[in-house]
Amino acid sequence: MLGLALILVGFTHTTSQPQKEVVTEKINWISIEDAIAAADKDGKKILVDFYTDWCGWCKKMDKDTYTNAEIIKYLNKNYHAVKFNAEQKGEITLKGRTFKYVPNGRRGYHELAATALGGRLSYPSTVFFDSQFNMLTNVPGYQNSRDMLVIISYLGEDAYKNTPFNVYKENFK
Repeated sequence: MLGLALILVGFTHTTSQPQKEVVTEKINWISIEDAIAAADKDGKKILVDFYTDWCGWCKKMDKDTYTNAEIIKYLNKNYHAVKFNAEQKGEITLKGRTFKYVPNGRRGYHELAATALGGRLSYPSTVFFDSQFNMLTNVPGYQNSRDMLVIISYLGEDAYKNTPFNVYKENFK
């Protein structure tokens, strides 16, 4: 019993939970037009987060994934990031083509979202483009921080050019 008492001397018990890291930096979200112009100059890839205001998983991804310090740092350094409301009403002209809002029942959709998502309007969806705005891949659905970090690194490092994704993911640290 005396041994246990000696071990406990100096031990302070606390019931507080570990603090979540406070993130002060944020993703530098810009418009799609600005992202294309910037990518043309600096060669960075473009990430477009297609979302809607009513999408619960979109909100969860904003709250959990896009506030992760590693993701913020990596995206700001290696990508031009765009948040695109897939139901926005404004026209956008890209690469000589004008994309418009299409009314459809209670909710419509933007033609740019429909085009980038291959007609499968699923939210959230993250679409990756090279610096010339050629689509690299579409990643539909909610992505947690870990999975998103693997994806943005895989594409950001150009590993997709010579390494299968499953091999990259297995070796990702």
